[in-house]
Amino acid sequence: MPITSPRLNSFSESVIRGMTRLSNQHNAINLAQGFPDFDPPSELLSALHRATDGPFHQYAMTWGAPRFRAALANKITRFTGVPVDPAQHLVVTCGGTEAMMVAMMTACSPGDEVIIFTPFYENYVADAILSGAIPLFVRMQSPQFHYDIAELRLAFARRPKAIILCNPSNPCGKVFTRVELLEILALAEECDTFVITDEVYEHIVYTPFRHTTFCSLPGAWDRTITCSSLSKTYSITGWRLGYVLAPSAIIQQARKVHDYLTIGASAPLQEAAVTGLEFPDSYYHDLLKSYTSKRDVFLSYLKKLGLPYSEPQGAYFVLVDISSLGFANDTLAAEYLVRDIGVAGVPGSSFFQDPMNSLVRFHFAKQETTLHEAGQRLLKLRE
Repeated sequence: MPITSPRLNSFSESVIRGMTRLSNQHNAINLAQGFPDFDPPSELLSALHRATDGPFHQYAMTWGAPRFRAALANKITRFTGVPVDPAQHLVVTCGGTEAMMVAMMTACSPGDEVIIFTPFYENYVADAILSGAIPLFVRMQSPQFHYDIAELRLAFARRPKAIILCNPSNPCGKVFTRVELLEILALAEECDTFVITDEVYEHIVYTPFRHTTFCSLPGAWDRTITCSSLSKTYSITGWRLGYVLAPSAIIQQARKVHDYLTIGASAPLQEAAVTGLEFPDSYYHDLLKSYTSKRDVFLSYLKKLGLPYSEPQGAYFVLVDISSLGFANDTLAAEYLVRDIGVAGVPGSSFFQDPMNSLVRFHFAKQETTLHEAGQRLLKLRE
């Protein structure tokens, strides 16, 4: 039998999706893979029904249906102030996952180095390796997950081709300050480096923190490749609608990558999602209010439990220190939580360069009744 590509030995299958399978096996509450257990807004579901009755059953335009791109461009400009041309600045992808892969393959050639902050979303390392790029890790220190500017400068001194910036961050919930973003921009300008951003949680940012879209910073537009999706904002993770936003010269290249990866995103789902993109400001206010309440419910149980955790500034994840439970490693702890407690999290080692870890990541994108049940189960750890 021929040997498969050696680069595939550099990373494993998704630990997150693996924990979902384990959760299903043991009928646990899945706080591992970040998807809701509640429906999208009813207006979106009604729009979906209308779209499936309409003439949207064949390929949409490869880089995105015109009506969807127009609505998306208007929504981005409305919230960021960045003027977006739907014909020149966007490519619609099959989720934020493809958007990141498109961005990496557009920016990087084999052998290029890419800065990745750690902790990181597990896909970033795999994306780099599949692109032939080499990850350069820069640590962020808990509990606030600040980076060391001296360490970051050393990484930039290697003249990396790109830096990946997840803001708000999965898994730690960090929201980068404007000062931090300007520091990163200055180094990127000095070293002529792309900034590839993942901003899927832009509307889930807790008071008093604020999200700043990187490409809106003065001078940032020409080197920024913004990746995002509709999955988290509208609770439609299964619709797989993402996008890449960048200057037209970059988008022309990104569209070629996207075309040969997936051809195009779902036509009826793009048509239906226009309804969500046109929601009023009140929708986003209510979204944040809802997630703030969910966060408070789940963190209240962690406080009762007495396990240290880092309070998220954005997104819907929390890293919990389980070292006091006495397990040899985080994987054994996470498996025990699924099997014996009935709550699934993700071993923290999947988000760090160092495999030795004492953290588990939980998410709270669930109904509050689900979070209360998960909390009650976790309280059994006190016994």
